[in-house]
Amino acid sequence: MKTQVAIIGAGPSGLLLGHLLKQAGVECVVVERQSRDYVLGRIRAGVLETVTTGLMTKLGIDSRMNAEGLIEQGFNLATNDRLIRIDITALTGKHVTVYGQTELTRDLMDAAPERGLEIVFEAKDVAIHGVEGDAPCLTFVKDGVEQRLDCAFVAGCDGFHGPSRKAIPASAVREYSQEYPFGWLGILADVPPCHDELIYANTDRGFALASMRSKTRSRYYIQVPLTDRIEDWSEDRLWDELAVRFDPISSHGVTRGKALEMSIAPLRSYVFETMRHERLFLAGDSAHIVPPTGAKGLNLAASDVAYLSDALIAFFTGGDEDGLAGYEARALARIWKAERFSWQLTKLMHRFPEDGAFEHRMQAAELDYVASSTAMQTAIAENYVGLPL
Repeated sequence: MKTQVAIIGAGPSGLLLGHLLKQAGVECVVVERQSRDYVLGRIRAGVLETVTTGLMTKLGIDSRMNAEGLIEQGFNLATNDRLIRIDITALTGKHVTVYGQTELTRDLMDAAPERGLEIVFEAKDVAIHGVEGDAPCLTFVKDGVEQRLDCAFVAGCDGFHGPSRKAIPASAVREYSQEYPFGWLGILADVPPCHDELIYANTDRGFALASMRSKTRSRYYIQVPLTDRIEDWSEDRLWDELAVRFDPISSHGVTRGKALEMSIAPLRSYVFETMRHERLFLAGDSAHIVPPTGAKGLNLAASDVAYLSDALIAFFTGGDEDGLAGYEARALARIWKAERFSWQLTKLMHRFPEDGAFEHRMQAAELDYVASSTAMQTAIAENYVGLPL
């Protein structure tokens, strides 16, 4: 097999990149370790910035997103007894769209056959070769047979645990990491949301988030110690805790239902600054992880893809190498700003184990300032809705 760009990973970043390249006449193949059903079974975020929805519109794969996505013009920061609404549309003239990452991935997969985007699922033992020369390739095993995919460039869109980042030699690595001393216990259920907009709550009992995937599907999280296990939490216990935190401040109160999914996820901030090594490029979670506070993960992947697709298209259609040379710097400038916002919002809204009465008073003072300051609300809204490319 031979192509111009070999893309590892059939998540949103890999599929977006593949569609953008094919639309411009650049040949590419997407190689995915898991099955289609496995990829579509992963539950992920659902708040889309205009950079992400704009790429879907550019591709003409936005009809279901436009029909089913919820337009969010504001969101809320909360304390125990009050909501602070951030009116993102009034403050920025923009909005975000609530549309599940799983649904966006499904739309991209469904559009692939008619647009000639080849996706190789269940490609095992993917390995990257020759990126320091002018003829890189991938090898992998499909249906028990080893395959080889020759290419000009490799795009690693294979997430935090994929092979792409690991293929970069240690001497070239620049990485930064921050682990958080708690996790998020989440529940997804087919119940109406407790409030018409998202609520990020800082309470005496810890952080909690009330969000939605649609008008009939809700996603909730609470902060839990890293020592907690999913077996420690029954559905009833979690619903009880959510009711205590959200019933006093939400419009509709928490509606209980059978969990479609429950899980505990640790939180980390991570940036792998070596986003290009010769003919290998990284995009999305292979290069960076953000805490889910602020909903930046998928949207950062989309901005990476916007930069990388422009660079690759300019190279193959006009021989311009400037975009390739500048990709890493352009992507990192936006990544670090989003990392800062997610880190700052996480610090503001969570109870850290080492914090005492002074730190809690500082959080309360900061939230009180946000409530009374248009300038503070504007800064939060600009970051939440997504900084310009």
